[in-house]
Amino acid sequence: MIQTSAKSRSVIALAAGCVLLASCNADRLDITNPNSPTVAGASGDPQAIQLFVTGLLRQNRNTRVGFITSTGRFGRELYIYTPQEGRNTSAYLIGLSGQNKIDPSGFAIENWAGPYFNLRDIFNFKKTVAGSAALSATEKSAAQGLAKTLEAIELLTIISTRDSIGLVIDQNVDATVLAPFVTRDSAYKYILAQFASAATDLAAGGPAFPFTMHTGFTGFNTPATFAQFNRAMSARAAAYYATSGGGATAWQRALTDLNASFINAAATTRAALDAGVVLPYSAATGDAINGLSVTNNTDLYAHESFNTDAPLKADGTKDNRFLAKIGSRPARSGPQGLGIQSTIGFQIHPTTASTIPIIRNEELLLLRAEVLLATGDKAGSIAIINQIRVNSGGLAPSTLTTASADATVLTELLLQKRYSLMLEGHRWIDMRRYNRLDQLPIDITSGTNRHFVARVQPLPTAECLTRAGKTGNLAGPGCP
Repeated sequence: MIQTSAKSRSVIALAAGCVLLASCNADRLDITNPNSPTVAGASGDPQAIQLFVTGLLRQNRNTRVGFITSTGRFGRELYIYTPQEGRNTSAYLIGLSGQNKIDPSGFAIENWAGPYFNLRDIFNFKKTVAGSAALSATEKSAAQGLAKTLEAIELLTIISTRDSIGLVIDQNVDATVLAPFVTRDSAYKYILAQFASAATDLAAGGPAFPFTMHTGFTGFNTPATFAQFNRAMSARAAAYYATSGGGATAWQRALTDLNASFINAAATTRAALDAGVVLPYSAATGDAINGLSVTNNTDLYAHESFNTDAPLKADGTKDNRFLAKIGSRPARSGPQGLGIQSTIGFQIHPTTASTIPIIRNEELLLLRAEVLLATGDKAGSIAIINQIRVNSGGLAPSTLTTASADATVLTELLLQKRYSLMLEGHRWIDMRRYNRLDQLPIDITSGTNRHFVARVQPLPTAECLTRAGKTGNLAGPGCP
């Protein structure tokens, strides 16, 4: 879990975590630097370095549930059917009525401010580490490897939700000075370069970090083992880039990264498939509970298509993943006629202390199947698909052969990703990457409340207002 004492929490509030106070302000990047009073002090204090890291990891965790629920609604995995708040449905499925556009001043603008607040703290942390008198050169290298990895992860969250809009990479010393937008292509190149630079730093980082990481990194809490996590996340980014203009070079990068990650190609058990890095939660004082838990989120429903589309086992019963992850719920519809009825929900997180995965071995196997299909090894891709079908789904092997069309193999691969990575934030992104958003279900097709599938999340209105009147790359892409 991520927990601190009262004294530690007060230091984090100054050294790293007081940025959370700024998160209550407008959703924009021109924020003041909340950490400038403490950087000098942290440079010579090992305890402050520890608290800084704790704050960075905590802030990264803070945005995970929102990422899953927002992308889940866009990708028709889930609903948030709050009886008294229709915008939890309409903002994502209807948007601005009749315009097929998400309201940039509404509910569906997550995955922007949170990552950027943490990116600002990562920027300050890297400066603090570089000037630290308390860390050796080896320890600085390890700390920079962690920081650059977190930076790349936060940027990947932003570009995977904004896609063609692009994003802002630069952090100015004066945080009130606007930084320019870069294209999606430049964003992915920078993200992959940061993952690679981080891996180089971690290789020179010695046997241990000069700080302790939370329990979700058990097995990945030294520079050498954390580097395997870094490679896994880089493989995800490379695959995203490959389908967004990176092509063959990016696919090869993804394969190389997978081979250096913690992938277990022989995995057959649930434990082996689930191995990876997770986010811990608890009800302890100072910690946070899992916001996806069935015990405290009774408004979280699953899309009925999980039921109708579930593959069947040889005995006619549904896929093991469906049986394990989906359960019945009291029938509920979107308020004010905004959504259709659902009678199913998720039982993936049974308690408020259940962990949420960041990345698992099962995803790495499915990423390898993607890479192999894209690079001409159809037989290898099908073998992994069948490995997942049999060991994760309890299904018979597929009828795919090397004579099957690539599109047919991809359809089966995306089906396996859908059920294996349910409620982990992948469906909408995967369908966009492969130009299949039109295959997602549209629940209401006519009338005032007709639905549409968003391609990207917009820039928040506050960001657009801040950049109003700016030209070139300082203007906000897509802003009025």
